Amino acid sequence: MPSQTDRPIFVIGCPRSGTTLLQLMLHSHPRIAIPAETRFLLPAYASRRGFGDLSLADNRRALAEWIVGRKETKFHDLGLDADEVVEEIVAAPPTLGSALGTVFRAYARRFGKPRWGDKRPSYFKHVDVLRRMWPDAQFVHLIRDGRDCVASLKEMPWYTLDSYHAICAWREAIDYGRRYARRLGPGSYYELQYERLVADPAAELAGLCGFLGEDFDPAMTEPQEIARLTVPPKKRWHDRTQDPVTPGRVGSWTQRLEPWEIALAEAALGSRLRAYGYEVDGSDRPSASHRLRLARVAAHRRSVQRKRAFRDLLVRHCEPGPVDCRLGLPEYEGSAHTLV
Repeated sequence: MPSQTDRPIFVIGCPRSGTTLLQLMLHSHPRIAIPAETRFLLPAYASRRGFGDLSLADNRRALAEWIVGRKETKFHDLGLDADEVVEEIVAAPPTLGSALGTVFRAYARRFGKPRWGDKRPSYFKHVDVLRRMWPDAQFVHLIRDGRDCVASLKEMPWYTLDSYHAICAWREAIDYGRRYARRLGPGSYYELQYERLVADPAAELAGLCGFLGEDFDPAMTEPQEIARLTVPPKKRWHDRTQDPVTPGRVGSWTQRLEPWEIALAEAALGSRLRAYGYEVDGSDRPSASHRLRLARVAAHRRSVQRKRAFRDLLVRHCEPGPVDCRLGLPEYEGSAHTLV
């Protein structure tokens, strides 16, 4: 297994909780490289049966070409040579995690860094999948006031759902996180809060670096330098990442949410908000119709998640090969040429 300071890092959290800011902070560390959302990891895992037995070089090549060639992914944003990555995957150990890890390792190597990570808010629902591929991974869960997350989500041009779904998403992220904290333990799971991070970046990032087994670097507190180089101009919703870190948006939900949204969010999220120190008025009660619609949305989302988990369980019984990453293991060092 890789040493602790080589462990993959995954940033998770409810959408609009500040995960892009945290990704940029980590990417500013001299030993860590974390790209923007890549969008090929989970699709590759979901399609794993179609790639067949990866002990066959032709199948590894097909997987590699799928990763670098799909327009739906963000591989082209990584700044890597597609042909070189394909050949590196073909020469890698014959597992899905090794193939995907090869891409991230190449990205880290581009910056002269030994350690890689990935960020995508929806990963909070897929930690079990990520651990199958990288059993030694470390997970950093960024938590922000759920009302600010809801307010920000409803303003995003790419968010096609409504406030009911946004409220449920934050509640799910918190509940998943509580389960991970129990299962993974303090060496693999770490929580920090957005409000504390933007109020005192140095202190919060020093604590995070302690968890990661890394030395704190002051450059992490100025992620705007990296953001100006890496955040595409078309992503206008990330414009603030190019400015110095500030707590200016903390609590802005009071002006951005409708009264009924505040009442519903506080009724649904109240105990969880209080557990993280967020003040909750709770004096206004949501209407029965709003509560009923939220319950229906929550039930639908739970059903979708159960079906996804059940499908994954079925596929695990007929996988064509192992999925865990084996990069760096002695038995594979220098032996890629022996694979057919």
